[in-house]
Amino acid sequence: MTDDEIPKKNDDAGDPAPGPPAHLAGLSGMDLVRRTLEEARGAARSQGKDVGRGRTSPTRRSPVTGRRRSWSGPGPDSRDPQTLGAATSDLARSRGWSGRVAEGSVLGRWTTVVGEQIAEHAVPTGLRDGVLTVSAESTAWATQLRMVQSQLLAKIAAAVGDGVVTSLKIVGPVAPSWRKGRYHISGRGPRDTYG
Repeated sequence: MTDDEIPKKNDDAGDPAPGPPAHLAGLSGMDLVRRTLEEARGAARSQGKDVGRGRTSPTRRSPVTGRRRSWSGPGPDSRDPQTLGAATSDLARSRGWSGRVAEGSVLGRWTTVVGEQIAEHAVPTGLRDGVLTVSAESTAWATQLRMVQSQLLAKIAAAVGDGVVTSLKIVGPVAPSWRKGRYHISGRGPRDTYG
């Protein structure tokens, strides 16, 4: 813009507010805004500045290899404060513990993964090679859990990741042992049923 195009300040209170420069006088609304923005970008380019176009411009340049960037910028950065969960998951990933952490979270978060009702009647007892052993409090609950086994596997996969638990081994209650001492005689044992 030249000095002739810069609007002058009016000292008279009765004069209307100055309008756009003469070459933009015929434009209004968004057309005026677009044209003004184009002129500002052109002026910035003539000064050697890098001019973006809003969201299509690169938001962050990759740093030069070997040099550490000294500013954070507007986006998230590894130096920003992190939550404890994010910091521990990064640590587990960098040390190769992710699989073990996922296996432990199945056992630790059992109630939230399967729900209160199932957790009251069934407890996970072990996880080995993708097979989760679940101990039910009665044979009726063991039968119910076997019927909804696919839904339980889907819930576990959604909570801790796919492939951590590949199958369930559902066992009923364990009957008390009548075996006492070192010696044993094979046979049916007591005729009562437990569970």
